[in-house]
Amino acid sequence: MPNKLPKFFDNHKICIICEGNEEYEYLNRLKNLKVWNEQYDISLVNAGGNGNIPARYQDRYQNGADELVLVFCDTEKKPHEQYEDIKRKINEFHGVDSAANEVIMFGNPCTMQIISKHWTDENLKSPAKPVNAPLIKEYTGVENYKGRADQIRKVMEHVTAENYKDMSRRVKKLETIDTITGGSNFGRFIELFEGGDVGWIYEINNRIEV
Repeated sequence: MPNKLPKFFDNHKICIICEGNEEYEYLNRLKNLKVWNEQYDISLVNAGGNGNIPARYQDRYQNGADELVLVFCDTEKKPHEQYEDIKRKINEFHGVDSAANEVIMFGNPCTMQIISKHWTDENLKSPAKPVNAPLIKEYTGVENYKGRADQIRKVMEHVTAENYKDMSRRVKKLETIDTITGGSNFGRFIELFEGGDVGWIYEINNRIEV
C-alpha cells in the first residue's frame, strides 16, 4: 500500500508586530491573498498603538516560538519622537546599535503611504487622515477616512493580488531612509517574503544578537 502519511512542511515562523489596526488589517489582507512564498508562516500581533510596540516585540522575541520577529509601523511626522523611541528601546533590548534598522518595516510618514501604492504613484506628505482622505476616497470610494474599523475593512477590499504587483513595483522605487518623507523599506521585505532563499532570516538574527 502507498504511504498515506500526510506531508509535513517545515514552514519558517515569522511574527510581525503591527502598530495598530491599519497595519494589522493590511498585512492580514496580503496574507489572505497568498502573495508571499508559502514556506513562510507569518503571524501578526496588533500592538494597539506605537507606545506598545517595544514591549510586544520583547515579549514575542523572548517567547522563542518564532524564527524572526519584525515590526511594521509608521514614522509619523518630524521629529519622529515616538518612532525614534521604538528604535532606541529595540536597540537597547538587543544591545546592538543598529538592531532596529534590521527588524522595522516603516512607512514615512504613515502606513497609508504603502497601502496607497496599490492604486497610485502619488506620495503622501502628511500622516494626517483628513489630508489623505480625498485620495483614499478617489481610489476606494470610502468617504471621510478616519481609520475606523469599518472604513479599514472597506479599503482592504480594494487591495487585490493584481494591484499588489503595482504596489510592489512602486514601493521598491521609494527612498529607504526612514527620515525621508515619502520613504519606505517595505520593498526590501517584499522581495524577501516572495523569495525562496530563507538565509536572510539567519542573517538578520546574526546581526541583532550580541
